[in-house]
Amino acid sequence: MDIYVLALALVGVALLGAAWLPHLLKRHPLTFPIVYLLLGAGLYALPWPLPPADPMRFPTIAERLTELAVLVALTGVGLRIDTRFGWRRWAITWRLLGITMPLTILAGLWLGQAWLGYGTAAALLLGAVLAPTDPVLASDVQVHPPGEGGEDPVRFALTSEAGLNDGLAFPFVWLAVAFALAAAGEPMDWGRWLLLDVVWRGLGGVAIGAVLGYALMHLIFRSERRPTLANSSDGLTALAITLLVYGVAELCHAYGFLAVFVAALVIRQQERDHAYHATLDLFAHQCEKLLMAVLLLLLGGAVASGILAGLSWREVVFALAFVLLVRPLAGWLGLLGTSLSSRERWTIAVFGVRGIGSLYYLAFATHHADFPDPGALWAVVCLVVVLSILLHGLSAQDVMERLDRRRRGRR
Repeated sequence: MDIYVLALALVGVALLGAAWLPHLLKRHPLTFPIVYLLLGAGLYALPWPLPPADPMRFPTIAERLTELAVLVALTGVGLRIDTRFGWRRWAITWRLLGITMPLTILAGLWLGQAWLGYGTAAALLLGAVLAPTDPVLASDVQVHPPGEGGEDPVRFALTSEAGLNDGLAFPFVWLAVAFALAAAGEPMDWGRWLLLDVVWRGLGGVAIGAVLGYALMHLIFRSERRPTLANSSDGLTALAITLLVYGVAELCHAYGFLAVFVAALVIRQQERDHAYHATLDLFAHQCEKLLMAVLLLLLGGAVASGILAGLSWREVVFALAFVLLVRPLAGWLGLLGTSLSSRERWTIAVFGVRGIGSLYYLAFATHHADFPDPGALWAVVCLVVVLSILLHGLSAQDVMERLDRRRRGRR
């Protein structure tokens, strides 16, 4: 059997399912990610000559595929947010970034050292890669397409957090890399980490995203008296925005993820009622589903191929605690004192989905430094992602519908 032809056929089936399944599953507790995760596990359990689903054997492919999926998702997230940017209007987001994320990273570091017995580098990496919420797999708890209205605080908080938390997680991923390099004999340069990885990469990403977003907004909407691009049905511009902004930011050694989200957000904030925003969002969403389908099949295949086989009971307890206790408690503490109801606070705290972003950060870090027992790190992170997909996926739709009904009942 020709492995290339078989892979093409399976990708075709995956894409067909990506277009069809979300409509079929609207009234069912199963979600698209759950179905594709199980489908990937089932396919790789069959005696077919499929490409190995092993991120440690193909680290570059794992890094680039997850990177592209997160990038496209961040563009879509930025294009969907209707709430105008403002320090007060985004107050919940700042709490999730400034309180919840650091608490989550510290909890991951502490549990990694005290419970799993990891060294500082590996424990910090574990906390850093699991701290960000995922923009790819959280569609059930995110805002609706641009211009549809009804952007409630819960969906807005989870969407904006997923868009911006890379700017806070990445410095700690770089710090874990620096600790791993120091353990191998390289000098630890705290000044370089602070000035480059924290200050420049973060502020540079925001600045580059804002400038390029504003320039692209003018090109799309204001470059002509009757802008032909904005009045077309061509959504390919969304992919162009993603790749251009990310490329420029990375060439300037800034955080490209942050730049892409900020650029998309700036574009969305202008000409807010224009129908072209929906066109851009639709194309970004289609690209996102394409990449998500492939990655979920591979994740399911990795599980079926034994990536979780080496887990100890301590690592299983860690994964359960991280999903069920660490994020909910850190989220609840971060939202204390807000005007949100208790149900809304707990919903935001609980539904911090872990997903493709965590896999990217781990692939990125293990590519830049040697960590002791990377197989154990991959097993733990994949288990957390699988648990998040299953637990959050099975409950998100029902919880969000209940919140919507209560909100309508108060009007």
